[in-house]
Formats: sequence, structure tokens, C-alpha cells
Amino acid sequence: MQYVTIYSDGSARGNPGPGGYGAVLQFRDAAGELHEKELSQGFARTTNNRMELLGVIVGLEALKRPCVVTVVTDSQYVVKAFNDHWVDGWLKRGWKNSQKKPVKNVDLWKRLLAAKEPHQVTFNWVKGHAGHPENERCDQLATAAADGNVLLKDEGFVQAD
Repeated sequence: MQYVTIYSDGSARGNPGPGGYGAVLQFRDAAGELHEKELSQGFARTTNNRMELLGVIVGLEALKRPCVVTVVTDSQYVVKAFNDHWVDGWLKRGWKNSQKKPVKNVDLWKRLLAAKEPHQVTFNWVKGHAGHPENERCDQLATAAADGNVLLKDEGFVQAD
């Protein structure tokens, strides 16, 4: 199977506010040559957590066949959901958190689970804004997308109460 690393970051100017995600996919071919693909998009009104999720989702959805994937992100929200088994609890409780309240961003969590399904995925956290080259590049992509002129509507965004 192909080994792929997905670096991802999300950004929101205000929370909520204009936002964007950035993702960098890297893999080596049979000859050992490194290949890289960058993905980003901006949204008119969203949250940082939604963009953190969407960066990972879009990276996974870009894969054309099952892969062994390492996701590297500065989002503890994303990493802890899997590494600390939050998602397992949410599923057992019917998408309710430990306080029996609805899980936020459930539309994107469901999409992430579907995108993750065909792959073997591990999640690794990296400190943001600490000089990690790929994380810094994802941050640049995300903020440029958030500040761009082509901002989509985040259809799943619901203003918090």
C-alpha cells in the first residue's frame, strides 16, 4: 500500500468569521521521488475547528485508493478525537458528548469518518507556529484562503447559541 502523509491546518478570522483550510499531501513513488500536492479553500463564515476538520477531510478525500496515512496537524481537537477515543464515545452515545449534549460539527465528523474508512490512518499532533515547515505551509495556505476573494458558503455551519 502507498504511504501518504497529510499535513493540515485550519484558520478563521474571528471565530466565527471568514476561514480557510490548507493541506499538503506527500508521498514517495517506487523510485523514492517525493511528490506533493497542496489543497486549500476559503469560506465566508465558519469556525477554526470546522476548518481544522475540513483540511483533514479534503486531504483524505483526495486519495484515489486505500493508503497508509499519517495525518499531522496542530489541532488537538482532531487528534484527541481519535487518539483519546472521543469519537468512539460519541458514536456509542448517538453523537452526544460526555455531557449528553449534541456533538458540534457532526456533519464534518461523519464526513471525516467516511473519508477515513478505506485507509489505515494515524493522527499525530505538532505544535503550531513552531517552525514545522509543512505545518507552516498549511497555515499559509489556510490564512491565504480565508483572506481570499473566492469564499464559499460553509453549508454545515450553524451559528452557536
